[in-house]
Amino acid sequence: MIRYGLIGGGMMGQEHIRNIALLGDAAVTAVADPDEGMRQLSLATATSAKGYLTAEDLIARGEVDVFLVAAPNDLHAGLVQQLMATEKPILVEKPLATTTAACRDLLNQSKGRRAPIWVAMEYRYMPPIQRLLGALEQGAAGTPRMCAIREHRFPFLPKVGDWNRFNARTGGTLVEKCCHFWDLMRLLLRADPVRVYASAGVDVNHADERYYGHRPDIVDNAFVVVDFENGARGMLDLCMFAEGSHWQETVTVTGEVARLEARIPGPLRFAPEGAHPQAQFVTSVRAFRREIVEEVPVPAELLRAGDHHGSTFYQHRRFLDLVRRGKGVPEVTLEDGYWSVLVGEAAEESARSGMPVDLRGRRP
Repeated sequence: MIRYGLIGGGMMGQEHIRNIALLGDAAVTAVADPDEGMRQLSLATATSAKGYLTAEDLIARGEVDVFLVAAPNDLHAGLVQQLMATEKPILVEKPLATTTAACRDLLNQSKGRRAPIWVAMEYRYMPPIQRLLGALEQGAAGTPRMCAIREHRFPFLPKVGDWNRFNARTGGTLVEKCCHFWDLMRLLLRADPVRVYASAGVDVNHADERYYGHRPDIVDNAFVVVDFENGARGMLDLCMFAEGSHWQETVTVTGEVARLEARIPGPLRFAPEGAHPQAQFVTSVRAFRREIVEEVPVPAELLRAGDHHGSTFYQHRRFLDLVRRGKGVPEVTLEDGYWSVLVGEAAEESARSGMPVDLRGRRP
């Protein structure tokens, strides 16, 4: 039994607890969270776990095999720095940090560390995305030239202390939410980004909210274009006030042979009563001039366990395999985490300035 120490028992932390329990040979046995409500909800989900007020208390006990960081974004870097000294495996939620400077510090400090640090980019492990990656590996699209991602969804949900309403604590929407998409673009197009241009606004969500006398400043819609060093291009179409969309995300890659698309519905808890939303994978071959649509099923218990279409479970299974082997490189490295924050940070900068941002010379 692999014992997880969870730092951050909020909404995402509780999703991790439910999915780890489904693995069968792992469990969350310790939870640290300063918020009494979230800590008790987590302990009610992880019934055999001990509760701690602080991460320091949990770390000092040394009663876990791996650490899982699911605290607010602005705490990630400091927590990972503390955990590095333990020489135990670490799974840290996205984004790795709220700034590229902090990500670079973590990269430097991790040199020589033997135990793995894995950045939790769950979207890689959604079954339709895995189907898309497999098709690309087999050459189904030809050479990937364009990647278009659309996310049309509900606004950010309430969080303890309203930390997700402000750029200072999240890194901005294009870091907090969209680091997933920059990671996917880089993975799907097999290249690093070199230029980012964004147009974004704070137009609909949270306009009537005030926290500590301040109005939320996170953007709620954006178009972002990313150029890659191999000549490929990526585009993100983000809308955070589109609750009625059946497909919450669509991820499309187009080459000279075909257009491939993964279609992902919203979370089960937002689906109509009794619905069991299924993802789709669509192939549009130029020579045939027609679409081939196939369903990509996800077990109902995984849909109930979280809001990320089964990906949290599949990610944990891969992470646990690495932990049990005792050696190897994480599938999602600190460098991957750095790139995803770098593009998001550049997109936020571009949206404010109205100018493109050149990323050359910013390699980790």
